[in-house]
Order: sequence, then C-alpha cells, then structure tokens
Amino acid sequence: MRASLIQIAVDEGESVVSRRRRAAALVREQAAADLVVLPELWTTGAFAFERFAGDAEPLEGPTYEVMAEAASEAGVWLHAGSIPERDADGTLYNTSLVFSPSGGLAAAYRKIHRFGFDRGEAVLMGAGRDLVTVRLPDTVLGVATCYDLRFPELFRGLVDAGAETLVIPAGWPERRRAHWTLLARARAVENQAFVLACGTAGTHAGVPQAGHSIVVDPWGEVLAEAGPGEEVLSVAIDPGRVAATREQFPALKDRVL
Repeated sequence: MRASLIQIAVDEGESVVSRRRRAAALVREQAAADLVVLPELWTTGAFAFERFAGDAEPLEGPTYEVMAEAASEAGVWLHAGSIPERDADGTLYNTSLVFSPSGGLAAAYRKIHRFGFDRGEAVLMGAGRDLVTVRLPDTVLGVATCYDLRFPELFRGLVDAGAETLVIPAGWPERRRAHWTLLARARAVENQAFVLACGTAGTHAGVPQAGHSIVVDPWGEVLAEAGPGEEVLSVAIDPGRVAATREQFPALKDRVL
C-alpha cells in the first residue's frame, strides 16, 4: 500500500481558490498511490483565526467538490485534510473529509480537541463528539486532527474501533516540532499501528509551520520524514505488519484500563 502525504505550503498571499486548485493538481499527480493525505486547515491556515468565519463553508461546499473530483480523477483514497466547516445552525467546526476513489464521501470527522486554550480555535469552533474510522481494502483508518495527537485516550478508542493506520493532518508550529515527532512515534508504539502525520509548510498568520510530515511503523520506527518546506512524502507500507506486531508483542491484550 502506497501513501502520499502532501505537505502543502500555506502562505498568506495566496487566495483560497488558488490553493484549492494547486492542492487538487498535487492530488492528481499521486495517481500511483493508494492513499493521499492533505494537512489541517490548508485552505485557510490553522493559525489564521480571523479568517475562519469568512472562509468557512458548508460540508459539501467548494473544497468538497474540488477534492471529490481530484480523488475520482486520481483514483485514490483521499484524506483531504480539514476545512473550516459552517454547520446549518451557524456553528463552525474543524472538519476532515475522506473520499473514496470514486469521489464519494467516505467519512467526515469534526475535530474533538480544539487548540487555543481561551482563544482561537478553542472559542471560535465547536467540538466534535464522534470517533471516526474508515475501512479501506487493506487497512482501517483511524482519523484524528493535530491537537488530538496529545490525547492518547482518543487513539485507544480508535484502536478499539478497529483502527490499524492512524491518519493525523495538522498545522503544527515549528516551535513545538520536537513534540510533533515524539507524539507521532508514541501513538504508533502504544497502539501498535502505523501513523501517517501530515503537516503544513509555510507560515500561518505569522506562525512558522513545522512541516516534517512523518510516517511511523507499528514498532515506532520512522519510515519517512519530510523536511520543512513544501514536499510530497511518498512511502510504501505493509498493512499486514500491524497484525504481525500485535501478535508478536501482544501488549494491547494486557490492557487493564
């Protein structure tokens, strides 16, 4: 199974329309992949809080349409990162979209843990409630977003729901890049699962992004890692290694809590 993580740059001078067009072109270039992943809030910028309301769109809005078409044209499973979604009642959510190779919506995940403490996403957006998994032909994806990475109980829930590959789009800041790598490896080791963590490059509202998208295997070994700039990280993974690892070292069976 080949996964491609598109570490797109989110720079302030580019319009949302242009960014959608560029992301779709990058997705179409990954037709040899089975799964393609985009980062969190790449249409807006994860730290561009003042743009959330203006850039928010319905679930089946312009980004949905462009990404559905790109998935279909490339014939890939596409985790299209996340968008600022505006629900019918006006509430904003940080919502991830996953499309099948036919372009159909396979899943939508509203981010459960909102970052910002008493500002930003934490006060501007509503919190999701539901864990989301997606069954692919060769693996089951568990879907999480950025700040979720700091909450291991969410990933235990995903594993209990059958997840074998954890996909985490993010807009992670450069100043905490060490945490990004550490937590991605920790989530892989403790859940004996693959981790595909896709970040953004560039700068969001003056906040430099970490980049360094990373693919980690169920033993915590880093299979591939991007640099700081815009890049496509492509790696072959063997989904069968999840079951083999859990059988060889059955730590999950010893869980008490």
